[in-house]
This record gives sequence, C-alpha cells and structure tokens, in this order.
Amino acid sequence: MFTGIITDLGSVKSITGDGDKRFEFNTVYDTLAIDDGASIACSGTCLTVVDKGRDGNRSWFAAMVSNETLTCTTLKDWQTGTDVNFERAMKVGDELGGHIVSGHVDGVGEIIDIQPDADSKRYTFLVPDDLAPLVARKGSIAIDGISLTINEVTKNTFGISVIPHTQTVTTLGKKHIGDTVNLEVDMLARYVARLLDKD
Repeated sequence: MFTGIITDLGSVKSITGDGDKRFEFNTVYDTLAIDDGASIACSGTCLTVVDKGRDGNRSWFAAMVSNETLTCTTLKDWQTGTDVNFERAMKVGDELGGHIVSGHVDGVGEIIDIQPDADSKRYTFLVPDDLAPLVARKGSIAIDGISLTINEVTKNTFGISVIPHTQTVTTLGKKHIGDTVNLEVDMLARYVARLLDKD
C-alpha cells in the first residue's frame, strides 16, 4: 500500500527483454537497504524489486514488468531517460499524507488542457468511459502515483490544481497536452461500484 506522496523523481535507466521486460531505474534511494521483493510504486504502478545496486555514486533497482502491466499502463511508452515518480511502500505507523493507494492502475488518461492559475496550474484530463463514473468532485485520485484532489468533473473529464511544489518534485511539471498518465481511482469508489453492479 502507498499514500500517493512522491519521495523521489527518478528515471528509466534501461529496458530489456522480448516478452516480460526488465526495467532498471535510477533513484536517490539507498537501494542496498531495500530488500529483494520489496514494492515500489513507479508512476503509480506497483512493481517488485528483483535486483539493485550502485554505479559509482548512483543507485538503481530493477523490476520485471509483465505484458499485462505493459498493456494497461503507460509503461509501454517508457524509454531510457523517461522520468518516473517513486514511492516506497508505507509501513504501519507512517504518516498518511495523501490517501490509500494500492499501486494497481485502473486505466490511462490523457492531458487535454493545462492553464495557469496564479502560481499553480490547472490540468484537465480525459478519462476512460469505464472509469468516469468513479471520479467525483472533491474526491481523491492518483495520477502517475500522485495523490491529488479532483476540482471538477464532466461526463468524461476531470480537473485538478497542481501547486508549484508538486510541479517541481513530480513528473507533472514536465507534462504537456496530449501526454498520457496512469490513473488509480479512489479505492472506496471501486468497491462501491462493484457492489452496486452485482446481480
């Protein structure tokens, strides 16, 4: 489980493999202190650490990414050098600064507008049809793993405000109109929708 509070802005070091792919990531984390099998949210996608090390003074870790994950997330578009938001799994007793995030991406959204709003920026996202009913005004959503509050919704879009700090320490500050993002809706909305759908 995660909180949606990004603790490192790293990047893709390399991608190898023909089926499942091995992603290696540059990070400021002390990876030698991270256990094999630990979970790290990579722009909202929970991945399992399978290897780690240091290249000089730079730390890195590796994760295997299945075809299912590549199909359902933005990882299929990542390349060497792609910026990635990182969050390590929360521990019991950690401060819950965002909201409960599972690291299980529900779908991919698209940025369709970015407008200045004082020192902040207002982003508008196009959301897949199946997720649109699960997005609520003033509710929480994880965008590339970042816990954010939804300002407004229409049938297939929602908007958020991003303060300068978040623009600086996450990938959102480098995003443009037309870019895609990983979306995870609020966990409560997911389960309520399933209960209402049962026969």
